[in-house]
Amino acid sequence: MSSKKIVIRSAKAKLNLTKSDKLVGIKSKKKNFSMKEKSIDKTEMPNLGGFEVVKLKDDKDGCDKQLDKLRDKSDVKVGSHIYHVEGSDKPIIPTGEIYIIFHEGTNEEEQNIVLDEYCLKLVERRNANTVIASVTKDSKNPLKVAAAMEEYPLVKSAEPDLDIPVDHYLIEPDDELYSHLWHLKNPGFVVDFNKRLVKGADARVIDAWKRLGNYGSKDITIAVIDNGFDLSHTDLADKVVNPFDLWTQSSNVLQGDPAFTHGTPCASVALAGINGEGIVGSAPNAKFMPISGTSFSLRATEQMFQYATDNGADIISCSWGSTDPRFDLSAAKKEAIAKAAREGRNGKGAVICYAVGNEDVDFVNFYAAHPDVIAVAASTSQDEHAPYSNRGMEVTVCAPSNGDWPITAARAWWDQGVSWETGDFRFWRDGTNRSAKHKHFGGTSSACPLVAGICALMLSANPELTSKQVKDILIRTADKIGNPNSYDSNGHSVRYGYGRVNADRAVAEAIRMKDGGPVTPPKDVEDQIKQGRGIFRFNVERQKPEGYGVQIGAFAKYGNVLIQVEKLQSQFKLPIIVSINELDGKTVYKIVVGAFNDKSDASSLKKQMKEAGVDGFVRKIKDLLV
Repeated sequence: MSSKKIVIRSAKAKLNLTKSDKLVGIKSKKKNFSMKEKSIDKTEMPNLGGFEVVKLKDDKDGCDKQLDKLRDKSDVKVGSHIYHVEGSDKPIIPTGEIYIIFHEGTNEEEQNIVLDEYCLKLVERRNANTVIASVTKDSKNPLKVAAAMEEYPLVKSAEPDLDIPVDHYLIEPDDELYSHLWHLKNPGFVVDFNKRLVKGADARVIDAWKRLGNYGSKDITIAVIDNGFDLSHTDLADKVVNPFDLWTQSSNVLQGDPAFTHGTPCASVALAGINGEGIVGSAPNAKFMPISGTSFSLRATEQMFQYATDNGADIISCSWGSTDPRFDLSAAKKEAIAKAAREGRNGKGAVICYAVGNEDVDFVNFYAAHPDVIAVAASTSQDEHAPYSNRGMEVTVCAPSNGDWPITAARAWWDQGVSWETGDFRFWRDGTNRSAKHKHFGGTSSACPLVAGICALMLSANPELTSKQVKDILIRTADKIGNPNSYDSNGHSVRYGYGRVNADRAVAEAIRMKDGGPVTPPKDVEDQIKQGRGIFRFNVERQKPEGYGVQIGAFAKYGNVLIQVEKLQSQFKLPIIVSINELDGKTVYKIVVGAFNDKSDASSLKKQMKEAGVDGFVRKIKDLLV
């Protein structure tokens, strides 16, 4: 076999790869390294598998020696060959990780011996037989290592992780007001008005569409609880499912009352469809469940959330509430919301978004303060805190809305309009009539459904996410904006929450978790442990060596044990068993969820955990002693 060719496993196929004569991948310590390096002709791709793919200049030394010289440079962290599959010029790069499945019956000690033999570093232990390992400076090329391991007696399969450029078929919408939707992607200006915005002060929605390769799933339903839905509006009409009106107690949604128009623009920001006219929501493929008739009543509160979950709502968007301290939520109302967040979506939980309110006060709408909801504040087209947006420790994230330049949204046919700020314009801030069916809109009323639509994109990417995981992802992937001093040591701001929502990063994280990424702990616990701080309550009991549970893995660092135990306790409400063992002179912690007399109960839990995005395997508890 030519030294330039190698055969490796990819999924169910074997790939015949040929080494590129011109392209290599570089991870450098310095910015613009490739622009200054004389041996590099140009950058072909800025990021592929974490590498910058560059084209080398013609040189008598050839690609191998040129790459070796680059690797020797102090500014280069890693250098890699680029490969092509037979019949294609698409670049392929090994990321450096290898997915290894050992034969049944091999134990951890034997597996570690194999990893040591190939100078590999354990990255993650998925289950008893599956590990992810990465190459080290002492390893050979990951493709060669994987190919060699395929012949090793203990190894069932070894698949190197590869990255290739994926094809995006998305064509951006041509709806007539699409260019006005700066909150989806901010170009830095208003297309028909002399107004400068801050480029990039947006929710990264269009980038998220491109990452998905579509506009979200048509199987996701967003329930908008509000008043004043124009169900004949061209942006909404063909998307309606299971409408309900609390005041008529029927599917006959009341329309035409000038006092109620709010629901139409709210819904459009979340899910206005692509039809060549009007605007586009952040999740234009999502279905629309209008629930009309907001109410403080306990009975109505229970009914609206129960109706939403009973009729298939994946996400519930609410741009209303109360900041009057005389009307805080009762325990029964809190439970109605908690029940939807816990039991909706067949036990994965409905994702509930609430606007924090527009009263410019230092506490949020009492509904938004509920711990199971995503509390949405507003930022502006200047990437600043919207001055009207309420503040508080309960704010989860912020999202672009007015305060500098408004949002464009649908308007109900009976909407009589209001004076915009101090002007006399009924629908448009600057007096320019852009559409008879739309208007300028804003407030946390607009920020909230924008986030609801982003949650729909996340569930499109990974339908198995729980409501809590969706909230956690939004927190972890938000962009910090505003004054850095606004954020506390846990990365939270009373104005911005954990930052401005980033749809692209949130969707990317949802995809990563679907593809089997590790359980990600709550940000506050993880951050405290990383900082060597935190207070944790322990309840230590001796576990009898009998019964069955579901093991999620083995860990060498005690901090990681704390993170995983807190996560699993919160998620599954079951006892967590930690087994402490010695392996090759090192302490290893094995974590098991549950303790059941019957193996079938442990198997049922394993299935439940799998649906929640947590991989594990059924384990006899007595075997933990081995």
